[in-house]
Amino acid sequence: MNSSSRQRRLTAAAITALAVAVTATACSSSSGSTDTKGAGSGTYTIWDPYPQFDKTSDWVKLLDQCGTKAGVKIKRTAFDTSDLGNKTLLAAQQGNSPDLLIVDNPVVSTLAEAGVLTTTDDNKLDTSKVDPNLLAAGQSGGKTYGTPIGANTLALYYNKKVLKEAGVDISSVKDWKSLTAALEKVKKAGKKGITFSAIGTEEGSFQFLPWFWGAGAKLTQLDSSQAVSALSLWKDWQKNGYAPNSVQNNTQTTSWQEFASGDYAFSENGTWQLANAKKAGFDYGVLPIPGTDGGNAAAPTGGEFVTIPVQQDTGRYATSQKLVTCLTSTDNLYNTDTTLSYVAPTSEVQDKQVAANADLKPWVDAVKAAEGRTSDDLGTKYPKISEQMWKAVQSALSGSKSPKDALTSAQAAAK
Repeated sequence: MNSSSRQRRLTAAAITALAVAVTATACSSSSGSTDTKGAGSGTYTIWDPYPQFDKTSDWVKLLDQCGTKAGVKIKRTAFDTSDLGNKTLLAAQQGNSPDLLIVDNPVVSTLAEAGVLTTTDDNKLDTSKVDPNLLAAGQSGGKTYGTPIGANTLALYYNKKVLKEAGVDISSVKDWKSLTAALEKVKKAGKKGITFSAIGTEEGSFQFLPWFWGAGAKLTQLDSSQAVSALSLWKDWQKNGYAPNSVQNNTQTTSWQEFASGDYAFSENGTWQLANAKKAGFDYGVLPIPGTDGGNAAAPTGGEFVTIPVQQDTGRYATSQKLVTCLTSTDNLYNTDTTLSYVAPTSEVQDKQVAANADLKPWVDAVKAAEGRTSDDLGTKYPKISEQMWKAVQSALSGSKSPKDALTSAQAAAK
């Protein structure tokens, strides 16, 4: 499809879908690629969601190095994740897209369906080394739109001292039954069981998904018996005092703060808490979230994709492809993902990460079992499904509806 055809696909429906997918904010005057002239030379613009990194950071130095290698200068602008998607759509409407866009993986399919992004067929980007389950988050309609720069996901942190005092052998925790039995022992020993985030936002859905998928449920059928069993598990934990009532309002940050108190046996959280875990002052371990009958449950993948937006001058794609290839090369991925606390998207780099830091092994296992929230061609349907999911979780945990009734209402609304 040519560039002008893609631009015409920036419809009102696409704008609405993106507004649901990310938090709408006021537009700024940040520019895209209007100051670039001539493919393969001049300045190439890169937008990323890493405002925490300034010009002195390894990340920005890498961008500049890749630009030098490609023979161009880099103009980089950083946005908050919630702001980036909407600014990208606005820039596309104005024909002013950046050359490279690094964006949260659930937004990729929304931007793709809006006609904002080129495919890997268009831009000749090689994704053959990327783990298929991670690449799936950037696929829609049989096409691939970019490549992951790294991934994170969820697992269970556990406090070794709390479990030891409760007489729980962590090796016995292999499925939901054994995990619940461990929580019961912990409560009887006078400690607290498990904390997680069930807040009424995407964070709540993100944290519920491993249990939902771990039961064998599908996002296209929120009211299945498997889905009901997953929500019933959380409700029963809360009812029996194994999980606190605070989970209904917990973000992943406040949930972590509860675990960091040292009183909880388990916390569902992500790789981004590794640095805080080391500062917590107690011995901890990490366990992939178990499925209902054992094995590792699929947890949702977090992390960003490096994409190449549609340009009026298609001759720019060749240099953009060189930039992406440089950023996602084996050596650069290793350094970047260490900086971002991400698991790499390729087995080759994952092996290097584990060799350097054995603590990453359970996270690599969790990432290998992970699943994209927009996989299975859900695309722009996911935000609506997710909203009904978190509303169902809130209804069940608050007691206003049974898990079954909450999910029945959610499925009806999601249609």
